[in-house]
Amino acid sequence: QVEVVESGGGLVQPGGSLRLSCAASGSLVSIYAMGWYRRASGGQRHMVATITTSGTTTYADSVKGRFTISADGKKTVDLQMDNLKPEDTAVYYCRYSGWPTNFWGQGTQVTVSS
Repeated sequence: QVEVVESGGGLVQPGGSLRLSCAASGSLVSIYAMGWYRRASGGQRHMVATITTSGTTTYADSVKGRFTISADGKKTVDLQMDNLKPEDTAVYYCRYSGWPTNFWGQGTQVTVSS
């Protein structure tokens, strides 16, 4: 079993920055990738950024050039978010991808508003 805990959300003005952090504990042997996903109010959850344990990253088109995902092995995965826009407002979830099970955090709210 893997426990995943996010932190770092909050309220920020447009153009501002936030850094989300995610820490995992438990047996991480089966983990092959980590990622951040988000769900806007009333919407579906979508991929924001992922990173494999070998360091390969993937970003949603809407955040390319503004967000950066990084990881410290399998222990933590961070999401640096710069030049935030109101449309980035959502609950952000961390996911640890394992076989055969994925593990999700509880989510952290990010609100971009003036």
